Amino acid sequence: MAENLMINGIDVKGLFSTIDAIKDKPDIAKFRFRATNKWINGTHNRATVKDFYGALKEDDSREAMKFDLDEPPVLLGKNEGANPVEYLLAALSGCLTTSMIAHAAAKGIEIRSVESRYEGDLDLRGFLGISEDVPVGYQDIRVYFKIDADISEDQKEELIRTAQKYSPVFNTLTKSAPVSVHLDK
Repeated sequence: MAENLMINGIDVKGLFSTIDAIKDKPDIAKFRFRATNKWINGTHNRATVKDFYGALKEDDSREAMKFDLDEPPVLLGKNEGANPVEYLLAALSGCLTTSMIAHAAAKGIEIRSVESRYEGDLDLRGFLGISEDVPVGYQDIRVYFKIDADISEDQKEELIRTAQKYSPVFNTLTKSAPVSVHLDK
């Protein structure tokens, strides 16, 4: 493989070197991501992402990233940030796209552009405790991709299936990872 083969902005040699390293030492693949959150006022709160554990070490090399979360006025907020369910769609968008681009690069497929659109249906009767028959959370999420590449429609569909197969966020949503919630004493 060429020395610095870049496809879709991905260092393909580096990608395969990482895969080989993980095959030799599987513990390299174990990561722990973290976030903190602080309530500001009303429905406004702020999440922070800074450090994580991965590749057998703690990593605090990046600046803290802050994410303001709020609700629109119709939901008693002041629009001081996206609401949490919008962040969930944004996380899904980033993860599916990243998975698609990286796997396309590994297959030698050059992508000119990828655009996607996300919609989720939520009925507030569940959140507000009005109806026990209405789920609390999204009832349905739809994703639409536009892919510009010199490949067939079938190959584009295969890229979408690959993105779903390897996206951690997609798989967390569709296979429901256990979440435990505790009082921090």
